[in-house]
Amino acid sequence: MATHLHLGHIFHIAGAPKVTEAAAALVSIPDGALVLDDDGRIVFCGERAELPFEYESGTVYDHRPGFLLPGFVDTHVHFPQTYAGDSYGGGQLLEWLTLCMFPSEAKFADPEFAQQAAVEFTNRRISAGTTAAMVFGSAFPHAQDALFTETQKAGLRIVSGRGIQTVGDETAQPLMTSEEDAIRLTREEIDKWHGADTGDVDTALLHVAIIPRFSLSVTPETLKNLGELYDEVRDRGVYVHSHLNENNRPGTGEVDSTKETYQVNSYLDTYDGKFLPGSAVGGKSLLGRRTILAHCVHCQDVELERMAETGTSVSHCPISQLFLGSGTMPWKRTVASGVTISVGTDFGGGDEWLIPRVLGDAFKVHITEPGDDGVSMHPAEMLFVGTLGGARALDMENRFGNFDLGKEADFVVVDPSGTPALDGLLRNAFRSPDPDLARDQTLFALLMGIRETSITEVYVAGKRAKST
Repeated sequence: MATHLHLGHIFHIAGAPKVTEAAAALVSIPDGALVLDDDGRIVFCGERAELPFEYESGTVYDHRPGFLLPGFVDTHVHFPQTYAGDSYGGGQLLEWLTLCMFPSEAKFADPEFAQQAAVEFTNRRISAGTTAAMVFGSAFPHAQDALFTETQKAGLRIVSGRGIQTVGDETAQPLMTSEEDAIRLTREEIDKWHGADTGDVDTALLHVAIIPRFSLSVTPETLKNLGELYDEVRDRGVYVHSHLNENNRPGTGEVDSTKETYQVNSYLDTYDGKFLPGSAVGGKSLLGRRTILAHCVHCQDVELERMAETGTSVSHCPISQLFLGSGTMPWKRTVASGVTISVGTDFGGGDEWLIPRVLGDAFKVHITEPGDDGVSMHPAEMLFVGTLGGARALDMENRFGNFDLGKEADFVVVDPSGTPALDGLLRNAFRSPDPDLARDQTLFALLMGIRETSITEVYVAGKRAKST
């Protein structure tokens, strides 16, 4: 069998550790070789000097002195906000949605505009090295068709679904549907696109999620109907995605407004089938191993415990939390709960497409948490949540996320020379005489300094992603 040999400085988190074990699982191979078979699976990852004889005749791709990292995984990004980054709305989350996002997303009613945005969105993902993404989709089916089509052309992984809204103010009207159409359109998207590229969800790059925008954009009837739908399709590997506990402005913020509207004990209850007053059960739960909830800044302990119990994951979005004044997800308490933590750009609440920029802001916000809550994230933890943690949140850790043998080879090639500031740091910065600390210092500088100009090649399942 023919092989493909990629050379460079390899960093990845090996095995299946918890985030707290990432430092012990960090692998650094300065003169590394990553060997793929013709199916794009990893058959060797190690020192170039230890390359088995049978792979020496493979096609060589020499990326030295560059780096090979697992592909970045973005578990929360908004397709219909492709052109809405850095929108000024004069307020926090709810005002920003009403004044900026709903009108911006309504422009996707135009098929030509939606098609243009699908191309832009897909190309921005390639530029940022985002090989897999959980994408909050457009309300308009033609826009979703364009998104899935362009993603398939590019060869990227995606989980996406139309944004579901059945209630809202005047600016949200163009995005809303009837209760009946909310279910019909979601079911049609699942039947059309879930696993459509291969016909098998276990090998597909295209997957569909059920995505109620957030609890304030739907009704108890919507949640009941979505729970029934998910109960039907859960075994088909369909996903669920939404927002949770993002903005806690007293009285008028998202969290208090949700609890007041539904008369529930916790925000999470509304997704857990407990959306009737007093958190009484009104339908089936949307929680589970393929459910990712974005933000989770202001979770109660009982909510984190329930998420961990059901396998529901967090998409941590520190950039948008800063941008919208939503606060900081408490790192130590969230990690201690046992819930899987991944990261999302949340573009356009976030104003960066690049997962390393999210990781950089995560480091900054968590080291400044007050008192004993402050923590200096280890660079291996940063790499973990941007790669393997994202694959775990997507319930596809068995397929990608690191360079373990047999996995599909999702990786990015980083050439520091494309970013002079990064190149200078890596060449000239002080490194500790302790080899482990020196390794950690190099990884940290790399993650903090990567920009789109640093990323030269992007591979998914061994195939190079192509701009559309």
